Amino acid sequence: MTSDKLTIFYDGACPLCCAEMDKLKRDDINHQIHLINLHNNDFEKQYQHINKISAMKILHGEYQGNILKGLDVTHRAWTIVGKGFYVAPLQWPVFKQLSHLCYLVVAKYRQPISSFFHKYFGVGSAHCEKGVCYDNTDHRR
Repeated sequence: MTSDKLTIFYDGACPLCCAEMDKLKRDDINHQIHLINLHNNDFEKQYQHINKISAMKILHGEYQGNILKGLDVTHRAWTIVGKGFYVAPLQWPVFKQLSHLCYLVVAKYRQPISSFFHKYFGVGSAHCEKGVCYDNTDHRR
């Protein structure tokens, strides 16, 4: 039996990733999206069918028994919460290929990009490591 819920496997150590997941969760009034942090202690045991190394390189999701990757996850998520018109171009020919290439670059460098946007623009959440969080001035809190 397949589910109409979308499960998203995301990098919980990425401030921009966390900000997007928080926004999705707020907009998910019908509770159709299940968020799983790839850094959960039991992730590999609980989700053996998801390769963590691959999922750290490109966003992974699961929907109706199928594995989605990259911007296909983003498109499905925002469509589920009723904001598909914002991401509709992600499925258009030519634009889909170009946006996917851009996504791969952003995904590869998401940590420094996230840190920059958080530090200088307050976008996203503070980065936390081993229980120690840093605010946008690089001070512990």
